[in-house]
Amino acid sequence: MGRTAAYDGIADWYESEFLPGHRGPGPDGDPLELRRLLRQTLGEGAGTCLEIGCGTGANAAWVRELGWTPVGVDLSGGMLRHAHGRLPAAHADATRLPIRDGSVPAVLSMMVHTDMPDYPTALREAARVLRPGGRLAHIGVHPCFCGGFADRTDPAGVVLHPGYLDGHWTRRSWTTEGLRDKVGASHWPLPALLGAFRAAGLTLDSFDEGGSPTPTVLAVRATKP
Repeated sequence: MGRTAAYDGIADWYESEFLPGHRGPGPDGDPLELRRLLRQTLGEGAGTCLEIGCGTGANAAWVRELGWTPVGVDLSGGMLRHAHGRLPAAHADATRLPIRDGSVPAVLSMMVHTDMPDYPTALREAARVLRPGGRLAHIGVHPCFCGGFADRTDPAGVVLHPGYLDGHWTRRSWTTEGLRDKVGASHWPLPALLGAFRAAGLTLDSFDEGGSPTPTVLAVRATKP
């Protein structure tokens, strides 16, 4: 579902406190290497790039730098309030996109798949609206090293507790300064996540990781045959 409506209650905090802190420290203000991953996974192009779960539109400028025209959808009206002026966006569910079949050359899913309880359906919808040969860029929290089962208190020594193998939704978190404890998050083990791309009829092309010393982010590039 795009970011869930639960984000309505934290939209102002997300815009004014979470996002600046999330993208502030680290090399080039990008500790999770999201900009690099976007450049390598989405790549340069032209035409519409549909961002599912676009939130406040914070990624739009990066998408434009690559030559694309960003448009977005999100389930949270509160988040979309902050997206005004950053990109055209519709209040819509990523599992029921108001877009015709085969009409866009690119889809972006940026740090939102854990916000979507039915992400496999969102991937099927993304595949439906993509043109043949169109690309999907998925950049999301790393399923192996991030989740309610992972304690990242010490970045140099991530501790993994039981729970990775269970697909689940949880508010359990190692920190009170993030999102999971406020709105919850869904989890798919790596095989289930990658299998959802295949089930949607997408071809897996490339993979990358971001964040160190233990990866925080997994990036997947897929195309529609």
